[in-house]
Amino acid sequence: MKYAMILPDGAADEPLDELNGQTVLEAAKTPHMDWIAINGRQGRIVTVPKAFLPGSDVATLSVLGYDPATCYTGRAPLEAFAQRIALGPDDVVFRCNFVTIDEGIMRDFTAGHISQPEASRLINDLNDHFSQEPVEFFEGVQYRHLMVLRDAGELACKCTPPHDIPDQPIAGCLPHGDQEERVLHIMTRAEEVLNGHEVNAVRCELGDNPATHIWLWGQGRTKTLPLFADRFGVQGAAIAAVDLIRGITALLGFERIDVPTATGYLDTDYVAKGKAAVKALDLFELVLVHIEAPDEAGHLGDYVEKMKAIEQIDLHIVGPLLDKMRTMEEWKIIVVPDHPTPVSTRMHTRTPPPFCLAGTGVETVMRKPYGERNAAQSGLLIDPGYEMMEFFLRR
Repeated sequence: MKYAMILPDGAADEPLDELNGQTVLEAAKTPHMDWIAINGRQGRIVTVPKAFLPGSDVATLSVLGYDPATCYTGRAPLEAFAQRIALGPDDVVFRCNFVTIDEGIMRDFTAGHISQPEASRLINDLNDHFSQEPVEFFEGVQYRHLMVLRDAGELACKCTPPHDIPDQPIAGCLPHGDQEERVLHIMTRAEEVLNGHEVNAVRCELGDNPATHIWLWGQGRTKTLPLFADRFGVQGAAIAAVDLIRGITALLGFERIDVPTATGYLDTDYVAKGKAAVKALDLFELVLVHIEAPDEAGHLGDYVEKMKAIEQIDLHIVGPLLDKMRTMEEWKIIVVPDHPTPVSTRMHTRTPPPFCLAGTGVETVMRKPYGERNAAQSGLLIDPGYEMMEFFLRR
């Protein structure tokens, strides 16, 4: 049996007047996803338990069959695992965004999608500035980085994801709770480094949003999890361009397949990802492909770009995988977003996203195209979401 999982991050949405009451997913041209839904079945999955904020970290753990209530310690430790960052028992790792804050408003949680060379210079200078302190910054991708706070003891402050406060005041959203002063002090010190930095001066001259601040969030401590192959008896490989998904899948023992031209943004190389996934099916029992672009477009509030991203995923990733698998004797394929990122709010929600599933042993239940409303009408709701993996792998 061969399995393929396609995770279009944040692809689920809400009805839009601009699309005559359809969601972006429903309005997009997705013949291959529709084939899966029509010839298999569709439903919804509760990826984010009520006790958690809606995010790709918690949601992806659920999709992969792991209960966040027992497995989740924070987003940043998962990304740190992808970078092979060594963490001690008293170390806390934070996700560190470069952001643009103007007059107390979160104007841009990506700092204008700052380039990799620019981000690299800023990370290096931050490390120089904090070289005599138990603070270390690690370069990630574009605006997404990590910061490790050594000897953090019982630090337990709460932080807000920056993408949850677009164009909103940061007052009331800053770190608060146990040892908040220590975290706020680091953010203030970093602001001193970034203000007037040559990188930001050039960005301002070009009309690009500068990296005015770092924003610390998603913190946690290191944790080990049971391997996916040991739990489910299936060896997997993962194709992803963002450290969060790389970290989760590596932690679970998936083989990592890198696609050099994948960016984790709207300009990612869909064709190369699809080709890599098809090739990987010859070597692995399960191939997982994650695509960040729909989520990024949702955060931008751009339904046109989100629709383009979904259509590119269908054409260049779902289509080739489906064609390949239909030549095999036994196979299953599933398309499942981790959570909605509605363009109307530009924020994640905990609404159960729709999935579609087809393949060997999967009976046709409702011959309707893939989409939020049809999935809801199917009557299939997997709750808790971490039980979906057993449902998917069941022969």
